[in-house]
Amino acid sequence: MSTLSDPLSLSAPRGADAGLTPQQLVAKYGLTVSGRRPGLPQYVKQLWARRHFIVSFATARLVAQYSTAKLGQVWQVVTPLLNCVVYFLVFGLILGNKSIPNYVPWLCIGVFIFQFIQSAVQSGTRSISDNLGLIRALHFPRACLPIAFTIIQLQQLLISMVVLVGIVLATGIMPSLSWLLILPTLVLLCIFNTGVALVMARIGAKTSDMAQLMPFILRTWMYLSGVFYSIEGNIQTWPKWIQLIADVNPASVYMDLIRFAFDPSHFNREGLPPHVWMVATAWALIAGLFGFVYFWKAEEQYGRG
Repeated sequence: MSTLSDPLSLSAPRGADAGLTPQQLVAKYGLTVSGRRPGLPQYVKQLWARRHFIVSFATARLVAQYSTAKLGQVWQVVTPLLNCVVYFLVFGLILGNKSIPNYVPWLCIGVFIFQFIQSAVQSGTRSISDNLGLIRALHFPRACLPIAFTIIQLQQLLISMVVLVGIVLATGIMPSLSWLLILPTLVLLCIFNTGVALVMARIGAKTSDMAQLMPFILRTWMYLSGVFYSIEGNIQTWPKWIQLIADVNPASVYMDLIRFAFDPSHFNREGLPPHVWMVATAWALIAGLFGFVYFWKAEEQYGRG
């Protein structure tokens, strides 16, 4: 009767384990905390083991994203093109931006590249908070989600790049060996975007208002990054510290590399600044490594509370 009346006795260890403390039981059976954060090398191995899941998840989400639209996947190309048309009308015709040769492909490159950065950051910010059901139902490295959403944006960019090549060719720019520089630039940009998406995923998981604030931050970043105008032609009179910030702005750096790859003649007078490749590589390494470690540090917290 005393046993039935004492709830604690129902869960108390019996037999050979009778009298052992919880700490002793953990040591005896090698028990671990459910959902405990693995070490960094083990976490990397878990992510690599789920690489097929990441790609399949990204592809499925990309297809589902436009499943209800009549034009379907065509919107992946139409959306950035419409943005280019609007920006060209405002900055190319109304404001008369005539200082940049081959302004149409120059503008399209800026719009497409910044759209990739913007979409990766926005989707990364919501990647945890919008998928709590999946996180709580399945056990997998949570970094799979922001990485998968970055892959979604990369797939969209690659489709847009096909259209961009057509625009470049239509304006009389012919293929050259410099086009080979597009690939390493996109690799560095993907690493940078993934790192930033991981950082924003952790912040967005704890601060839901961040998803509402990000569009304003990204819009400001876009206007300061030379998407529509040449930064080099406008910063000579700015204070030195602002010029330094403009020179190392990652969005501007990656756009300059893609623009140079497509049309080196645009940089003939000044040449591509020698620091650009170094800055692009540094941004990719800093954002990628810091973002990954920063996200991994909070692995146990995602989906709880």
